[in-house]
Amino acid sequence: MQDQTTAPEVQSEQPTDVAQQPTATPEVQETVLAKAETKEFNFKDLIPKDYQEEKALQNFNTMEDFVKSYLSAQKLVGANKIAVPNKMATEDDWQQVFRKLGAPSKPEDYKYSFNAEEVNPTQLKAFNETAHRLGLLPQQAERLIKFYNEMSTDAEQEKFQAAEQRQTQVIEELKKEFGANYSKRIDQAKKLASETFSKELLNETILKDGSRLGDNPEVIKAFSMLADKLSEDEIIKGDGLGYMTANEIEKEISELTEDGSPYWNKSHPNHKKTVDQVFKLREQLNG
Repeated sequence: MQDQTTAPEVQSEQPTDVAQQPTATPEVQETVLAKAETKEFNFKDLIPKDYQEEKALQNFNTMEDFVKSYLSAQKLVGANKIAVPNKMATEDDWQQVFRKLGAPSKPEDYKYSFNAEEVNPTQLKAFNETAHRLGLLPQQAERLIKFYNEMSTDAEQEKFQAAEQRQTQVIEELKKEFGANYSKRIDQAKKLASETFSKELLNETILKDGSRLGDNPEVIKAFSMLADKLSEDEIIKGDGLGYMTANEIEKEISELTEDGSPYWNKSHPNHKKTVDQVFKLREQLNG
């Protein structure tokens, strides 16, 4: 029997069934991509190193913010720009800036919504010249005028109210001082004051204590004392005759009615005038 060597069967080193890797479905792929896109990152890392410390870029946190800022800046390119003068600028330099902002080129060019009759033309002219020198815009100038008018109106009302209050106080003071002679002495003072000063001066002159000249107690007392010194009799004012005492009135009546005067001669051209004058004098004398 011959020895036969039987070669062993060569077996394949590879398994017949190879494990296959699972293929990702489309849904899984979309999820992976979405996560990759939404991954947070630092915007500053996108800035080149040479520019990362620029202050102008410190406020940007996202690419969207940066793009918006860039687009806004592009829109401003070519727009009208006004250079702000430095500390060495002259008045003319500032005037050019004011013109670009809308200030008129001449004081006469200021136009307002209110009527010219509402303000004093001389004062308005002076105001426009000052407003033009300061470079005020028309709307600014108008607001200043309205503010001044309102302030002046309030001041006038306050002054008027203060004068009325002071007048009431003065009346009470004089009533206590003059007593039963209050009416008589006030009348004397008023008559003499009206003959000495104009009505406007007495009513519109405001003194430091808030009283008007015609209501000031010291002024009233001064005129009352002066009236007493001028005559022992009451000072009487006749129409167009000025202030006269009772004795002076009686003397003039006697002169007008003496014998041979026009008063007794009806045919005399001055008869009626003399009679009327005597009548007025007697009327004043009798109160």
